[in-house]
Amino acid sequence: MTKKLKTPPSFKTEAEERAFWQSHDSSDYIDWKKAERAQLPNLKPTTKSISLRLPISLLERIKIAANKQDVPYQSLIKMWLAEKTNSV
Repeated sequence: MTKKLKTPPSFKTEAEERAFWQSHDSSDYIDWKKAERAQLPNLKPTTKSISLRLPISLLERIKIAANKQDVPYQSLIKMWLAEKTNSV
């Protein structure tokens, strides 16, 4: 016997949708047996700018290290942070 699926409501914001799905079972709205894996090749992660005060000497050392690896220093900082947080 096939279960009658409910129609998901419309959402005004992503936060409203997130709250809905945190408190509802998606299997009431979606037949997961028919689901297919999605490919999103152009999806970029959401980013947020932050301000970080560093001693000038530290920033200069970071820029030198970035130059040696031929990457922008901001990218090198992000790589280091990602490596460090993944190893925790």
